Amino acid sequence: MNDSVFVIFIVFGVIWILMGIAGVIALLKMEGQEIRFGKIGLIVAIPIIIPFIITLAYAAIKGTF
Repeated sequence: MNDSVFVIFIVFGVIWILMGIAGVIALLKMEGQEIRFGKIGLIVAIPIIIPFIITLAYAAIKGTF
């Protein structure tokens, strides 16, 4: 199968993730709230981010991209 399709899909997904992060930051700044990351933020973010990193590292090592 053509690998460029997967690259386009991943780039598109990364763009949407970045747009979502920017949207949340803009929403918080609009309401005048301070943007800070505490222990609770890490507890939520780490289980979400770690599987993505492991999956991408595994795919890069196995050469499935």
